[in-house]
Amino acid sequence: MLDPNLRPYELNGPLVPATASMVSAWDIPDHPPTSTELDGAEVSARVRRGYRLFMNTSVEASRLTPSGMSCGNCHLNAGQRELALPLVGSAGMFPEYNRRAGYDFSLEDRIVGCFMRSMNATDGVDEDGALPDGRVTPSPELDEIGALADYIRWVSRNHSEGENPAWRKQNRIPPEALIPIDELDPIRGEELFTTHCTQCHGADGQGVQIGDKLAGPLWGPRSWNDGAGAARVYTLAGIIRFMMPYLNPGVLTDEEAQQIAAFITSKPRPSYPYKAQDYQTEPRPIDAVYYDREEAARGR
Repeated sequence: MLDPNLRPYELNGPLVPATASMVSAWDIPDHPPTSTELDGAEVSARVRRGYRLFMNTSVEASRLTPSGMSCGNCHLNAGQRELALPLVGSAGMFPEYNRRAGYDFSLEDRIVGCFMRSMNATDGVDEDGALPDGRVTPSPELDEIGALADYIRWVSRNHSEGENPAWRKQNRIPPEALIPIDELDPIRGEELFTTHCTQCHGADGQGVQIGDKLAGPLWGPRSWNDGAGAARVYTLAGIIRFMMPYLNPGVLTDEEAQQIAAFITSKPRPSYPYKAQDYQTEPRPIDAVYYDREEAARGR
């Protein structure tokens, strides 16, 4: 962790600024292992465990997921970086309506959803819904889910309930800049990916080790499944636009981010087996391309 006394920039509120240099990759302002606010109490131990789960999910929660993804792959700096899907202050917004499910989610429900989709916890499920030996289905009652929720509540402790932080839900391409899905070009996206993304993700998209950090796999069996939020073209483009490239975030244009997202979503990834249950109340987003592909494969 970066020594806060040597921090070469000011925090943007509680968050690492989006424009900070590479050294900021190791900066975690609210750092449970060293925080003087956490003591020997049980809740402090749960926050520390939640932090470990957040940063190394595939190892610390291996009974819940076989993927190579960790929470920190998408929520940079332990969920404490501006324009990198920050979670600071988010706990007070739950219960929150989930459009895909059509009902309110608790914070624990939301974490379970991330495991099921972004962590591909459903990989290997059989036709009866059973998982391979040694694996369990994520549920709000599990210790791992509770510890992650405790960590997110801890980094949200200085924020009022019901007040959406100004930095939340900012990773979005403006509506007027969205390019129709059928006009995006995965070949152009691959060219941009090769130029801007392979240094960290590799040509195969599986991630390159940089110090103690390993970028999460962007496609293939260890990546998020096709029911995840990042499997939506515009959602992924918003993440790319503001968070990437890792060494120089913000350099890509709205158009370039969408082309790269089109390339990544053209690649194979695990199938979420319960997509038919999604969007029963709300309309399906136009960028949820894997749903259309699955229906086309079934001749619908």
